[in-house]
Amino acid sequence: MYDLCEPVPLSLYVHLPWCVRKCPYCDFNSHEFAETLPEREYVEALIADLESELPRVWGRRIESVFIGGGTPSLFSSSAMENLLDGLRARLPLRPDLEITLEANPGTLDKMRFADYRQMGINRLSIGAQSFDDASLHRLGRIHSASEAQQAAEVAHSSGFDNFNLDLMYGLPEQDLSMAQRDIKIALSLMPTHISYYQLTIEPNTYFHHAPPALPEQDLIIDIQNRAQQLLADAGFQQYEVSAYASPGHQCRHNLNYWKFGDYLGIGAGAHGKLTDPGSGTITRRWKLRQPKQYMSAAYSGDATGGSAQAPPRELIFEFMLNALRLRDGFELSLFERRTGLSRTHLANTLDLAVERELIERNGEHVKPSSLGWNYLNDLISLFLS
Repeated sequence: MYDLCEPVPLSLYVHLPWCVRKCPYCDFNSHEFAETLPEREYVEALIADLESELPRVWGRRIESVFIGGGTPSLFSSSAMENLLDGLRARLPLRPDLEITLEANPGTLDKMRFADYRQMGINRLSIGAQSFDDASLHRLGRIHSASEAQQAAEVAHSSGFDNFNLDLMYGLPEQDLSMAQRDIKIALSLMPTHISYYQLTIEPNTYFHHAPPALPEQDLIIDIQNRAQQLLADAGFQQYEVSAYASPGHQCRHNLNYWKFGDYLGIGAGAHGKLTDPGSGTITRRWKLRQPKQYMSAAYSGDATGGSAQAPPRELIFEFMLNALRLRDGFELSLFERRTGLSRTHLANTLDLAVERELIERNGEHVKPSSLGWNYLNDLISLFLS
């Protein structure tokens, strides 16, 4: 079923793993640095890592770049420019390429933001999380509410007409009025995109060992409903479970994930997913997690921590896990193009989901119903069997 005439879209993820301080809820591959960042050495390792990956993606165009972490905005303008120059010299890039950089308001530097924009970074993702100082303190953030607002203002003044604000809800001691205030302040800063995540307690985090008291589920639902209404009234469309965008400003990079596109991952702990253009088989590859070990291995020509070919049974669930996060759903032909499997693999479970009123199906098109959207985990779990 794999269509050799239609290459799977390919994105690039670049991981910069250092932070000033590890947040107690964070389960990403991030590491506190004690003295100075090894910027030059790490950028050289990233380029060496990329070169080792080139034979796997030869001739394929990059549709988007996302520089995440960690705290990428810790890196100097010169280090970031060297990285981008290295990418441009080695990869065919889409002419109107979306390049997103994650930024922490606690690392605000006006000149650096302006430099980032000048060198071609055209989208920021600012980790505000909240505009309440007490909440930020409980979350272990290194910035204040005023610094979060200032970061958005600096983004505007630096020429970023496209930026995201990350916000969290369901925070310790948060009530409905506090959550509403966060949304209203965020909207006043005129972002083009808002990511709105519920705080969850993940394994291997400080909060997992010392969990804070979180709001009751009924309050969480009230917060979600009120936020959705405020964002809709402001013209933001909820196009994905945790993502709201003004018209024309959906995140291309994340959409490629949700639509089960391919992505190349470079950097300590980065993950990638690549479809072989000949056979249609899908391979996942991940890099060594510890920065020093990663850099040493990258210099030697292979920083791979492991790889695995995805079996068909897993592909069905993984596709649905991603695609059903999209409010508008997907076309059945997309399932076939991305997985190489026939839609008949979905038929019985789709019929069951329709019967339970969790799915709306209109010919080729499939999307969660209102009930399915509210009980998305239950819907997705149907495709585990």
